[in-house]
Amino acid sequence: MGTATHIDWTALGVFIFFFALVTVMGFLASRWQRGSGEAHLDEWGLGGRRFGTWITWFLVGGDFYTAYTVIAVPALVYAVGAYGFFALPYTILVYPIVFCIMPRLWRVAHKAGHVTAADVVYARFQSRPLELAIAATGVLATMPYIALQLVGMEVVIKALGLTGELPLTAAFVILALYTYSAGLRAPALIAFVKDLMIYIVVLVAVVLVPLKLGGYGAVFAKANDAYAAKGGATGLLLKPSQFLPYATLALGSALAAFMYPHTLTGIFAANSGNTIRKNAIFLPAYTLLLGLIALLGYMAWAANIHPQTPNDTVPALFNALFPSWFTGFAFSAIAIGALVPAAVMSIGAANLFTRNFWKAYVNPGVTPAGEAKVAKVVSLVVKFGALVFILFIPTQYALDLQLLGGLWILQTFPAVVFGLFLNCFRGTSLLIGWAAGLGVGTWLAVSDGVKPVHAFVIGGDTYAMYTGLFALVVNIIVAVIAQLIIGMAKPASGAQRVGGSA
Repeated sequence: MGTATHIDWTALGVFIFFFALVTVMGFLASRWQRGSGEAHLDEWGLGGRRFGTWITWFLVGGDFYTAYTVIAVPALVYAVGAYGFFALPYTILVYPIVFCIMPRLWRVAHKAGHVTAADVVYARFQSRPLELAIAATGVLATMPYIALQLVGMEVVIKALGLTGELPLTAAFVILALYTYSAGLRAPALIAFVKDLMIYIVVLVAVVLVPLKLGGYGAVFAKANDAYAAKGGATGLLLKPSQFLPYATLALGSALAAFMYPHTLTGIFAANSGNTIRKNAIFLPAYTLLLGLIALLGYMAWAANIHPQTPNDTVPALFNALFPSWFTGFAFSAIAIGALVPAAVMSIGAANLFTRNFWKAYVNPGVTPAGEAKVAKVVSLVVKFGALVFILFIPTQYALDLQLLGGLWILQTFPAVVFGLFLNCFRGTSLLIGWAAGLGVGTWLAVSDGVKPVHAFVIGGDTYAMYTGLFALVVNIIVAVIAQLIIGMAKPASGAQRVGGSA
């Protein structure tokens, strides 16, 4: 069964109601938790740095678990089976990393008024080239990520029976306007509604769908038969050859996750290091949700769903098994799930451009109000660019670029994190390491057809692993060698260590 080809007016009515609700909330957000006014990048881009535990939990969860997650994870499980569950260990591994690293990063940023990771890197190493490399990597990695949120929204709009480019364009124009007006407060407020709706949809689905299909035993049995018929590496259990790529994908993704500008924006907007620690403890609740979402891929096989593309799996499943009103509710939850991360991503990219390009190279004397104005305009440009990308370029390119984006953003890890805990690197060596990791990783990924895993042949045996993690290892090794050479040539001088106790 494919996606809907006619308009389901009941589902569309429910969808429009909830979309209108969050639109109103987005515009009202400019008055919510307002401090001294929004003519300042701290106010517009970080919500005044006043978000407490619950707001941060919803905001970080909202931009970490996106609309594309709800669409893509079940689609991957539907297509390849157990291998698609790599997102579960990755989201378990990421929170100890957040607990250990992010409070210290928050403290450094809060103390000095830093808005971006590149600000922190420049303050630590006093290297404009390294700062620009970190900022450019962040913006480039974010753009296709925003485009993929549009892909998620496009899938559910198509499933409602709407065709053409106007519905998607209208939705993103609305998003652009209230983000311009309210800044980070808009997605923070909407995240409450979005996450509640997603939880309702998933919990109802994982209870009622198996009941309709004869129980979980029947779901797993039918999915297993489907994978057996497909053959290859698909199945309910991982094949031995998948162990290493599965593990390295999970570890590499965990290290990269909180290097993205949108996740760091949520961290910098918190009101204390303790708020971040509490979130690292509470956020694994989303991992449970993600596991339940992934099961929808198995349920689609059990329901005899045969979507036109894997991305249509979840909409086709809901269209087949649920009444129109609930389908409309589910689709609106997924679409709203695109708005929150897309807004935060555009804000994160705008903060990077404003602080680490405009202020650094174009107008060093720009006022705080000027910074906020530039960031607002850039956030519109970023969203418009992502929209043009989706409307005129095949979706596969957005997916390919997002896979490359994960590899690229992982190469910023040494520059952002090492300076917080170590005092042995200089900016030049980290820049050389970044360039080596980026170059090697991109070359391997492109030579593999932009796949995330590369197969290495060693002694006649083949070992497949996540290309981004291999590139990170290259990055660190090259940075260490470069530092040793620089250290021998010239004794390390005065770059000050930042951090201290968090």
